Amino acid sequence: MSYAESPALANHLMETVLPVRPALVDRGSNERMKPGMVEDLIVSGEAKAMVISQRKALVSRDGLWFGDAGPLWAALGEAKAGALTAIYLGTTLRPSSVAEGTPVLLFTVAEPPLPGTALIPSDTQLAGFREVAGRLDATDTALFIEASAISNWHATHTHCPQCGTPTDIESGGWVRRCPQDNSEHYPRTDPAIIVTVVGPDGRLLLGGGGPADARNYSTLAGFVEPGESLEQAVVREIGEEVGVRVTACQYLGSQSWPFPASLMLGFTAITNDAVARPDGVEVTRARWFSREELQEAVLSGDITISTRLSIARSLIEHWYGGVIEDLQP
Repeated sequence: MSYAESPALANHLMETVLPVRPALVDRGSNERMKPGMVEDLIVSGEAKAMVISQRKALVSRDGLWFGDAGPLWAALGEAKAGALTAIYLGTTLRPSSVAEGTPVLLFTVAEPPLPGTALIPSDTQLAGFREVAGRLDATDTALFIEASAISNWHATHTHCPQCGTPTDIESGGWVRRCPQDNSEHYPRTDPAIIVTVVGPDGRLLLGGGGPADARNYSTLAGFVEPGESLEQAVVREIGEEVGVRVTACQYLGSQSWPFPASLMLGFTAITNDAVARPDGVEVTRARWFSREELQEAVLSGDITISTRLSIARSLIEHWYGGVIEDLQP
């Protein structure tokens, strides 16, 4: 049965898309182009700063830790914390760990600063996003995601790709310019599709990698290749990973996942196939679930599914039609 011949499946694809989450940080795209803008904020006494080193942020017991930008910049420099870069993240639009309307900078250091030195409290530690995401509010989450994306880009794009000359940082940390050929280079994002696949009987196909007997299951995903549309990537990736032919798909929403630089583009897709054949490389196991089977499998501990931090969980619950209860410890 084709997409055009199935009004029920067509209606399934046209259901309410994932809600748009409002911006929590005003990134000040125009303001950050002003030369010396970051330096002025550092000495102004108005800005706060978070610290990232080796893809981990400085956190306190309650969430992200923010220091006063000026004294922190001077102290980190005096402590010879390694290469030190300041990047403008924006101004907060809601109160969180910092007050609403606070300019926030990101200080990236090559070597982790030691708590208890350089004005950094002794009860702080460096932690990755997954370790602390559960205790971050929405604004701090947005800042952590943004900071991870831009710091990852700086760490991996220090030289001009055209001539190899070390580049200079401009526009508040959002442009790197080559002093040799004057070329400008901007942060990159790698698009990836992530998909819920629904079979002819309405069941959901989930898969997983690693050991064949592992319990974790999630949506299927893959990177978009050059010259490929998002819809073409959905069809190709699902066919490659589980041997299922997608007949139609619908975009639902997206999530930045900059670890190191992905933008996850969420789709739901339909297939007339009822048998999945994992490729054995990226996907080692795949199972079809009805709504009742999925909830029962999660509550029994037979499987685990993606956490609520990810778009994968949002996509699964979009198909499910509500909240899936997790197994309690």
